[in-house]
Amino acid sequence: MRETQEKYGYQHVWTSHLGKVRLYKTSKHWFKYRETMFPVMQGEQESSEDDAYMLKPMNCPHHILLYKSQMHSYRELPVRYAEFATLYRDEKAGTLTGLTRVRSLTQDDAHVFLRPDQLQEEFDRAINLALEVFNTYGLTDYWISLSLRDPAKQEEYAGDAEIWDRAESALKAAVKNKGIEYREVIGEAAFYGPKTDFMVHDALGRDWQCSTIQLDFIQPENFEIEYIGEDGQPHRPIMIHRAIMGSTERFMALLIEHFAGAFPVWLSPVQVMIIPIADRHSEYAGKVADVLKAAGVRVEIDTRSERMNAKVRDAQLQKIPYMLVVGDKEAAENAVAVRLRTNENLGATPLASFVERISEIIKTRSQEL
Repeated sequence: MRETQEKYGYQHVWTSHLGKVRLYKTSKHWFKYRETMFPVMQGEQESSEDDAYMLKPMNCPHHILLYKSQMHSYRELPVRYAEFATLYRDEKAGTLTGLTRVRSLTQDDAHVFLRPDQLQEEFDRAINLALEVFNTYGLTDYWISLSLRDPAKQEEYAGDAEIWDRAESALKAAVKNKGIEYREVIGEAAFYGPKTDFMVHDALGRDWQCSTIQLDFIQPENFEIEYIGEDGQPHRPIMIHRAIMGSTERFMALLIEHFAGAFPVWLSPVQVMIIPIADRHSEYAGKVADVLKAAGVRVEIDTRSERMNAKVRDAQLQKIPYMLVVGDKEAAENAVAVRLRTNENLGATPLASFVERISEIIKTRSQEL
């Protein structure tokens, strides 16, 4: 995710786990989400509630402060901040469910500050980023929910009708150009702007919201942020809230079920299990492990006093992609006997050839073994 976001022009930042109550009152989150925020930490040094600190429930106010910390020219925009941030929300006990709903969640959050004329291009960029990530993870069963305003109730939405027309047209065009299944939901836009949500089907047929791209007219007003336009005058930027995985914990739960634990090689926590046939082969197993680790491969050695076939079976049950069996012959020839978690036996392979094979698979993030 970090590599991909950098490729798409995002700057990775880090913001505090704490924020002053005043910050969330300015953003208006305090008045809308107070019941799901953790208690305020007010010590003797804080003279008022506004100066007290609390655990960060969302990133956008912090990223806005980063943007506001310096003057920006129209030439600099879009400014894209991305952060793998831990957020804290006091979810009720009955709503917590494994990894899918937690109180401490990690979000691949991002905020983009842009000019109105950049809307179409930026929406298109965000959707391209989401599609590249989904394809890399092997998630191909998804659709887009396109949340639009109710034109008959324009007074309920921030921003004027002309900007909404432009934003909704840009969103629709970006989605249509990709040929993705989408559904327009009238009246479901946030009051601060229209949005798209990527809904992914998991192995059990359930829909999970992952990526979201939300347009925001209101926070730039709340924080009075500006950029200097071509005319030398200050102008108000538009803001996009964007997450691809959404909650990383929930995304992990989705991937675990999607792959039934059999992750692609590049995602597997343990990519190779080395299995020495007898104790005397442990030294060679260690040398093989060192070569693989030097190539960036995650590897373990099974030194238990179990039979070889039992070790192979246990590694297969753990869904480890490769088992490398080593004995006298392999040690003499600087080779490894390769077995796959699919129970396929590839036989003896020169160690250098195996390193080349797995390195290429990891580099390309292939779904193949």
